[in-house]
Amino acid sequence: MSCSKIASFVYLLTLASLLQTAFGLSHNCSDTGSFSAGDPYEANLKQLIEYLTSQTPPSGFGRRAIGQNPNRVFGLALCRGDVSSEDCKTCVVRAGNEIRKQCPYKKGAITGYDYCLVKYSNIEFFGQIDNQNKFYLWNPNNVSEAYSRQTEGLLRVLAKEASADPISLYASGEILVRKSVKIYGLTQCTRDLSITDCKKCLDGIIDELPKCCNRLEGGRVISGSCNFRYENFPFFKA
Repeated sequence: MSCSKIASFVYLLTLASLLQTAFGLSHNCSDTGSFSAGDPYEANLKQLIEYLTSQTPPSGFGRRAIGQNPNRVFGLALCRGDVSSEDCKTCVVRAGNEIRKQCPYKKGAITGYDYCLVKYSNIEFFGQIDNQNKFYLWNPNNVSEAYSRQTEGLLRVLAKEASADPISLYASGEILVRKSVKIYGLTQCTRDLSITDCKKCLDGIIDELPKCCNRLEGGRVISGSCNFRYENFPFFKA
């Protein structure tokens, strides 16, 4: 690869990292209603984000409902199972601030970052599988059909492991595809789900592998209740 191509590649990676830091991997503004500046809902939402910022980092998960109808807001934050409390807090602060800029005066929104997910709504959603919010991301490099089959196999195993751990609802692992080539994967659910619904949620998004990342080197599906990711390089802490 020429020096100019290497420089361009490094530039693109740096730009992608900066964009993710600022805007996250994905976000969605819901159509469940709007509010105006100064409304009680705005104050409740601000209080909710402050609560999630302080309560999520110690365990990696936080949820709460604040206020009374029609200004009640429900929210949760989930950090990736391997990140430190410090990184978790940094991510939740950034995500909570940014999503309100991306979805101004919307009563519901969700955003996903590498290290965390933040979601809120004026409609109670705790304990329910969210199939409305779903984001696909992928690595464009092509791989063999055998690689894809092994990827699915790994994710199925990790879905079973995550749903069997009611404390974290998180699992990560790797498999050897061939000499010196591995696939790394993780699965995770928001901890308001039961272990049964966690498995159901993960099975559902893994079923979407052909739609998301068929024969691609890396990919992920992020929903409002669960997510998976796989890559050909280690991206999580053991």
